[in-house]
Amino acid sequence: MSTATNENSTATTSESGELPVHEVNLTDVAAGKVRSLLEQEGRTDLRLRVAVQPGGCSGLIYQLYFDERILDGDAVRDYDGVEVVVDKMSVPYLSGASIDFEDTISKQGFTIDNPNAGGSCACGDSFH
Repeated sequence: MSTATNENSTATTSESGELPVHEVNLTDVAAGKVRSLLEQEGRTDLRLRVAVQPGGCSGLIYQLYFDERILDGDAVRDYDGVEVVVDKMSVPYLSGASIDFEDTISKQGFTIDNPNAGGSCACGDSFH
């Protein structure tokens, strides 16, 4: 599957005309971690799906998980072999967001810096 990876791409059709492209950025560190996790799973057919769903103290929560499906309306972007998929409803909430991976003494895990979030709860797991 060929998708556009141009930094200036918007949620329009990819160069091949197959799927829309989203504006979620995946850092090199995060892409490396996703690649490592996929290698551990022994699966080459999985993609990282990023979604926003109702829930949490502030109204919306992020969902990050591996998915083998491409659903109608999904937007896809490839980061050096790591495909990131965002569903049609989540694209506007995640436009311009950046996903990174931290591995420090105080924190280990994926982080999302989202310019669209008006605020978050004290635990940092949900936003509005």
